[in-house]
Amino acid sequence: MVNMIPVEKIRNIGLMAHIDAGKTTTTERILFYTGKTYKMGEVHDGTAVMDWMDQEQERGITITSAATTCFWKDYRINIIDTPGHVDFTAEVERSLRVLDGAIIVMCGVGGVEPQTEKVWYQASKYSVPRIVYVNKLDRVGADYTDVIDQIEEKFTIRTLLLQIPLGIEENFSGVIDLIAMKAYRYSDESSDDNFEIIPVPAEYREEAEVNRENLIERLSDIDLELMESFLEKKPISEEMIKKAVRNACLALTGVPVVLGSAFKRKGIQNLLDTIVDCLPSPADKGDIEGISPRTGDKIIRKLSDSEPFSALIFKIMSDPYVGQLIYFRVYSGFLKSGDTVYNPNKGKKYRVLKLLKMHANKREEVDKVHSGDIAVTVGLNDVSTGDTLCDERNQVVFEAIQFPDPVISATIEPRLTSDHNKLDQVLAKLSVEDPTFRAQVNPETGQKIISGMGELHLEVVRERMKREFNIQTRMGKPRVAYHETIRRVSTGESKYCKQTGGRNHYGHVVLSVAPLDHGGKFRFNTNIGHRLIPQEFFPAVEAGVRESLDTGVVAGYPIINVAVTLVDGSAHETDSSEMAFKIAASQAFQEAFKQGDPVLLEPLMKVEIVVQDEYLGDVIGDFNAREGKVTHMDVKNSLHIVDGLAPLSNMFGYATAFRTLTQGRASYSMEFYDNVEMTDKKMYDVLRNQLGIYTFN
Repeated sequence: MVNMIPVEKIRNIGLMAHIDAGKTTTTERILFYTGKTYKMGEVHDGTAVMDWMDQEQERGITITSAATTCFWKDYRINIIDTPGHVDFTAEVERSLRVLDGAIIVMCGVGGVEPQTEKVWYQASKYSVPRIVYVNKLDRVGADYTDVIDQIEEKFTIRTLLLQIPLGIEENFSGVIDLIAMKAYRYSDESSDDNFEIIPVPAEYREEAEVNRENLIERLSDIDLELMESFLEKKPISEEMIKKAVRNACLALTGVPVVLGSAFKRKGIQNLLDTIVDCLPSPADKGDIEGISPRTGDKIIRKLSDSEPFSALIFKIMSDPYVGQLIYFRVYSGFLKSGDTVYNPNKGKKYRVLKLLKMHANKREEVDKVHSGDIAVTVGLNDVSTGDTLCDERNQVVFEAIQFPDPVISATIEPRLTSDHNKLDQVLAKLSVEDPTFRAQVNPETGQKIISGMGELHLEVVRERMKREFNIQTRMGKPRVAYHETIRRVSTGESKYCKQTGGRNHYGHVVLSVAPLDHGGKFRFNTNIGHRLIPQEFFPAVEAGVRESLDTGVVAGYPIINVAVTLVDGSAHETDSSEMAFKIAASQAFQEAFKQGDPVLLEPLMKVEIVVQDEYLGDVIGDFNAREGKVTHMDVKNSLHIVDGLAPLSNMFGYATAFRTLTQGRASYSMEFYDNVEMTDKKMYDVLRNQLGIYTFN
């Protein structure tokens, strides 16, 4: 069966950027000019289609990634609008895992901002080709050349400027296409044809020719055909330049740059043309690699409807009316309503009763989805983000999505005693939906602990419980998610020998524990012959160690950055059991950890502050008082840009203090940087206050 739209004419793309760079506004304009919506929504009015959650409309930010489909010049464009706030970085991570291309939206004034760097490196991790859309060129202080310089300096990549602006700041009226050497002058009307194509104005002719020559020179460095024509001074056609730009984009050797002002409706049609001309189709991304869940062998799935069905679940949303919405990307084969799929990660089969295409929170039912599609289904129980769906007779498992660990936690309890069970169910649903949100019960105090990526993250979760599930809660003051590790190599030994229920249990292990290189969490090795301990008990030893990692040794915090090696031990011919080796391993690990010079780790945050001159002294003074360390300072457009590092424990309540110091005129952003060792004094204070009383609001 053949897909109605050729796969070469499909674009699966995402818009991503720093908060307030204009992603959602750009998406709203794209939907209008492709005919998907008849009226443009505005973020500041709370009418943006893609910001459909109440909290998104009230706060003016994107919280959850929203998917939609539109059409442009016979191409189908599947779009995911992602959040810009660092607390919701998981939405970007899982979107990039299934997207073929990305649009990085940058503010013409702000340029490369902290979250821009974050999403850029996330896109690089998944080798996602991208184009840059320099937005807000109508604003005072806009400078597209400075943005390009920042891109090349910070990302060390070749930029391919495809346009120059007609005017700048308040005089910005359109763009000049350097490939076709035509000018697009836009009106302020919101009509479908709000532009006219004119010859390049005389006052811009020289600048346009210089930039076109520079574009061709840059492309000739990476395109052999273009280089030959350039050196031999042969005519270079538009098609040749477009082909070279597209090849550079797909090969990640260059990044096309286009310009505009989404809010003023200028440059959106040119952006759409660049999307279909430069970004890859699913066919360009090629085959996808997985492994066999039975043998572990590598399996290649081709992008074709004739291949066995395979897909990856990249997002789960709770809907009060239909239950869980399961977002998935089809990598091979096709799926019809009523078909049965298999989840090799969970070992379960599901009947797919309904298939949907999403437009933000609106649903359109379809009968069939094809390879390359992004779609939604409902009614699949016990699935997780990153699970594979496939044909049971042709099983495959794709690489799962990796998410960052939470850095902040707080206690939570319902205001009504009768809501305790309901709260447990809701927390379980939200944990499945958001992989960076965790909920657990403190075994010592019996309190429910929720963990997330920041104060805003936890506040949004709490508000969702109130609005979507009708549960009023009290949340304790946020606490830092500390970790434990060791600073030197040590050894621990334990022998478990007991009789239970008439049977003897024997297990004896010797473990060596060492600090793991920066960035690692846990590694288990065996350096012992199976004659001393039968090989079938090795997994039990590892399981015993892993249990201790979760509960900690010094203060009950999770343990990271350790390498554990099984170096010695003994077994009994008849009395050895998995339980005995598991218990012995746990005890041996705890003994070794205590002797390894244990230390607590705390999250260190990367902070960028943009502040006016009159507030700079007060802001720096407050930052230093929070044990912050300034790493870099710069001045741009009369604003001071301060980069620094500060412990998360000292940054609680910073938003309120910062607004007070700057009268609400300055801005800052903060994201996780690294886990670092505490000072002995701070570690003593944390341990002393560990069992302190929570205060609720």
